[in-house]
Amino acid sequence: MTMTVNKTLAFLTFLLLTVSLSAQPMSRLYREANRMFNDEKYCEAADKCENAYKQLTRKGKKAKKYKGSMAFKTAECYKNTEHYKDAQEWYDRALLLDYQETNPKTLLYNAAMLQQMGEFKKAIDNLNEYKKLVPNDMLADVRIQSCQSAKDFKADKTRYVVENQRNINKPSFDMAPVFGDRKESKLFFSSSRAGSTGNGTDPRSCENYMDIWVSQTDKKGNWGEPTLLIGEDINTEDNEGTVCFDGRNKTMFFTRCPNMKKMNLGCDIWMSEAKGKDEWKEPTKVVLKSSDSVSVGHPCASEDGRTLIFTSDMAGGYGGHDLWISTYDRKSDSWSGPKNLGPEINTSGNEMFPTFAKNGDLFFASDGHPGLGNLDIYRAAKVGEDFKWENTKNMGYPINSEAADYALYEYTETKGYFTSERKGENGEYKGDIYSYELPPNLYDLRLSLTELGNSSEVVANAKVVVKGSDGSTWEGYTNDKGKIAWEKKPNGDRYINPGVSYVVNVSKEGYHEDPKGSKFTTQGLDQGQTILIDMALLPKKPIRLPEVRYPLGKATLLVDNTINSKDSLNFVLDMLTEYPGMVLELSSHTDARGSDADNQKLSEARAKTCVDYLVNEKGVDPKRLKAVGKGEREPAEWKDPETGQKVMLTEAYINQFKTSDKEKFEKLHQINRRTEGRVLSMDFVK
Repeated sequence: MTMTVNKTLAFLTFLLLTVSLSAQPMSRLYREANRMFNDEKYCEAADKCENAYKQLTRKGKKAKKYKGSMAFKTAECYKNTEHYKDAQEWYDRALLLDYQETNPKTLLYNAAMLQQMGEFKKAIDNLNEYKKLVPNDMLADVRIQSCQSAKDFKADKTRYVVENQRNINKPSFDMAPVFGDRKESKLFFSSSRAGSTGNGTDPRSCENYMDIWVSQTDKKGNWGEPTLLIGEDINTEDNEGTVCFDGRNKTMFFTRCPNMKKMNLGCDIWMSEAKGKDEWKEPTKVVLKSSDSVSVGHPCASEDGRTLIFTSDMAGGYGGHDLWISTYDRKSDSWSGPKNLGPEINTSGNEMFPTFAKNGDLFFASDGHPGLGNLDIYRAAKVGEDFKWENTKNMGYPINSEAADYALYEYTETKGYFTSERKGENGEYKGDIYSYELPPNLYDLRLSLTELGNSSEVVANAKVVVKGSDGSTWEGYTNDKGKIAWEKKPNGDRYINPGVSYVVNVSKEGYHEDPKGSKFTTQGLDQGQTILIDMALLPKKPIRLPEVRYPLGKATLLVDNTINSKDSLNFVLDMLTEYPGMVLELSSHTDARGSDADNQKLSEARAKTCVDYLVNEKGVDPKRLKAVGKGEREPAEWKDPETGQKVMLTEAYINQFKTSDKEKFEKLHQINRRTEGRVLSMDFVK
């Protein structure tokens, strides 16, 4: 439906322009400006159209339309020669003359220029006006969405580091870099720099004709001065560019756009075979289209060189330029009829410059998906073994900008090159080659060590050993606060690296060694972070368990609104699970009230209750537990919070508070009514 509306609109626009041309004032300057514009000689036509505009009057309806037409064509000339600020100003002139009534695209194109310069609010105003005239154009909705989300893109800046490759770029147009050898020492790209094969200046771009150039790295890894590709009839008087290679770098595909006068010839894809080390044989045309006026270009070859993804404006697409696929058949020595990649990739806008990621994903540029600028770079995930992709995602800022960004080439999973027309240091817009790199995620490790069962008691001077799955290992000792941290080595390398799994073991005399240690991994982490680990060592002394209570004079576990003694015993279960070799003694104590004999029996019964809960309800092997009753014989040690003094809670000590501080008296008795654990061995085998 949208395509029908667009085609009808284009046809109506053509009729209106035809009517305008038939009724236009036939001054020599006006005729010359139109002729140059229609021949796409934008470089010369810009001045001609501008002068014709100045010559025309705006009095009368027809004269106003002629003047608006010249303003629009002047803007188009500047847009096609990368003078975007000038283009925007001339679109504004056309709008002041109500030229959008003749050609609504004036608003759409002006919005694109405003978006390129970061003036998003004005761009949205133009797009809303355009939608009043062409309400069904979904591309306008996408552009509005892009303008509205531009600030969010920049706020959610990715970690990519982008750098202009000044040692390769010239003041000319440089684009679409790819490696052409297995050593990745030769960078092939397209450029309109001085020294190209074609004579003179391309009247369409005001630049030299584009050729394929090659730069090689020197011994220090720096790019050398580029030279023209050596090959028979590869660089010609036409425009050549957008190179790709098969997996062996033996077959090269590239785009050629003829510049023959008065002939409506579209671009084609050509292929050449390697001839020795640095030369290429005479190329042959890859037949992919049925009409000479159709353009095919920006090839992307599969590993075996038998499948091509490419850009074309051929019929049957979704609008503008789409991405298509064709496969070579050896028997018939021909390429299959192109098949559109479908709506997962293509839109009513333009999809161009496809390349493959190392894992088979598809990179491409589009102005039809929501993004930041006009052309943005996107990544679509590969599906299965066929040539299918889905889940298209924007590569984000700063790879994408307000300007046109395209032709991304990935040569490692974290590094690559792309082309951008973003504003340069001198305020100009031109195509340059940029590199990008995703810095590794940075990690550091921080460990805290305490006693198991008593988190307030830190373990100082304990040995900590870290081993990585990459073969790395190092050690250190906890400080007086029971802590240790690792970030950078003396040479600047990181201790903790991406994609590695680690085991941390701690040990100290007087503590049971932890046989399993603590494990962590950085695999799958997409952000740097501090790895925090809390570990605990078992002291070779009684372990104070969380409080377990019993009804007065009974051995049953107390569970009420004040305490759940079963939950407290689950601490023991967790400890036994964490250390499968542990054999534990559970000893219960009573306070000093009552007879020694009664307290002994009561403590034994309470210890047995704890063991029975863990064995019968939680499935612990009974050989790993031993119940012991200590009666009132071993009072607890208590630290007075006011004086800091440690005292033994004997009956005599507690009785001094019997009348003076009843609450403290009961509290101290409660501390003596305790259940403790003691490790008997760590070598239990079921």
